[in-house]
Amino acid sequence: MKILLISDEVHELLYSHFKKDRWQDIDLILSAGDLKADYLSFLVTLIDRSPLYYVKGNHDTGYDEKPPEGCININGKIVKYKGLNILGLEGSKLYNGRGIQYTEKRMKWNVFKLLPKLLFNRKIDIVLTHAPPAGVSNMEDRAHQGFKVFNYLIDKLNPDFFIHGHTHLSYGRDKRIIEYNDTKIINAYKYYILEI
Repeated sequence: MKILLISDEVHELLYSHFKKDRWQDIDLILSAGDLKADYLSFLVTLIDRSPLYYVKGNHDTGYDEKPPEGCININGKIVKYKGLNILGLEGSKLYNGRGIQYTEKRMKWNVFKLLPKLLFNRKIDIVLTHAPPAGVSNMEDRAHQGFKVFNYLIDKLNPDFFIHGHTHLSYGRDKRIIEYNDTKIINAYKYYILEI
């Protein structure tokens, strides 16, 4: 299975230089946030066999008025796709009070509300978030800190993959993939193809 991961910035190969045949073997698209709704609608239309699941990034406030057409918001949900259980959580750590931001305490509550579903599903294969886990793929500045509760999720659920955005690789981050226990943490900045 090939999964197209996207977040934060549009890549020209997926927009202005889009060639349909290049992307026809994509089975699923996962957006980790901070992309315009029209861009997500564009991708799900042209890569027409693939559903697009997304979580909102801290800048995606416009999705409430105009959500991406043909795409599915999985914030606070566990969805199944071809045998994979995918958990979604939106937003970033609170740093200026604008946009989709959460305190650590509020994000813990968001996760706590999911416990019955998590216990029922038993295995989560992919966690899709906008913000990274704390101290793993985050940055020093307050705006790009990760959530500690995400580390807890990885420790307890042992997902195969933890997909996030928010910490752009252009900010000086040079590692797209970080191993944490048995989980591959992948920064979806611009785009990445995950093969399972």
